[in-house]
Amino acid sequence: MARIDSFLKLGLAQGCSDVHLSVGVPPMLRMNGDLMPIKFRELSDTELETYILEILTSNQKEKLEGGHDLDFSYVGEEGGRFRVNVFRKLTGYGAVFRFIPGEVPTLEQLDVPKILTDFCDFHQGMVLVTGSTGTGKSTTLAAMINHLNQTRAVNIISLEDPIEFVHPSKKCQVVQRELGTHLTSFADGVRSAMREDPDVILVGELRDAETISMAMTAAETGHLVLGTLHTTSAVKTIDRVIDALPGELREQTKAFLSMSLKAVVTQVLCKTPDGRGRRAVLEILVNNRAISKLISTDQTHQIPSQLQTGRDLGMQLMDQSLLDAINRKQVDPDDAYRFANDKRKFARFVTDTELVPVIDTGGNEKLMNQ
Repeated sequence: MARIDSFLKLGLAQGCSDVHLSVGVPPMLRMNGDLMPIKFRELSDTELETYILEILTSNQKEKLEGGHDLDFSYVGEEGGRFRVNVFRKLTGYGAVFRFIPGEVPTLEQLDVPKILTDFCDFHQGMVLVTGSTGTGKSTTLAAMINHLNQTRAVNIISLEDPIEFVHPSKKCQVVQRELGTHLTSFADGVRSAMREDPDVILVGELRDAETISMAMTAAETGHLVLGTLHTTSAVKTIDRVIDALPGELREQTKAFLSMSLKAVVTQVLCKTPDGRGRRAVLEILVNNRAISKLISTDQTHQIPSQLQTGRDLGMQLMDQSLLDAINRKQVDPDDAYRFANDKRKFARFVTDTELVPVIDTGGNEKLMNQ
């Protein structure tokens, strides 16, 4: 058994989401959003290097020694699948292991709004799941693929970096391809996928103009494209896509988004009231005629008002979703307050008074500990 497996085994036993290994500090576990050190000595550069090199292939070692970061999947000898990032920093090596559950979750288990199942029924267009790093985007997309796999007889091609949840083909054929192992770039993967008779293409990350352009082409030519972006609202997602492409393609991009963008799901992970877990809270945009017009006429700043009034269509602003979760006692009010945009609406729920704005002697409002 690789020595690093001992830390991973301990992390799994504690129910953590990530294991952090870094020179100069003991191994750390991310528990419900917070980093906690385990009772172990500080790791030296030589010690951590031997731990990491022990689990790498020769090709991975060569790439790491060439100054590149590594992203790969790792399965411990005693079970447990992890998404791994290995990197170099000032004091030596560092690594983060994220636990990937062996069983793919369902949308019902995630307790997300039912409209996400409706998004899986689209036959073409683009659905984006967005949020900051570590907000559960991959888990939500995996649950959507799982729903498709159980309900539709289609060909799903998933492009990932690296492969996280493993989807055995059920009603669907699920083809999973990994960046660096099976393809050289997401853009090349989408280009190849379009020649492989796909019905659904999942793009792990729309990270550059070429990938976005290829994904748009796929969505316009009769495929359902699922993808992710590191954006924190529906409006920022639309603006990011428009700004990512060259200026001469701006009008073409707006036309695509107004016609072929089906939905945007933006999520955060909030602690539960007992502090023992986290749950996804979602902002949801469903494209309709009004939103399509706002996109095409450069009025995306007015989209939040459409989300606020479109609840009968399944839409909701992040603040609306957070307030609902507080009222249903699903999330910790203090944690929800941190994610809220209009914090005034949440101040009455906060129990940690240091989070609430105070008035200083100059009459100015300040946020404590923000």
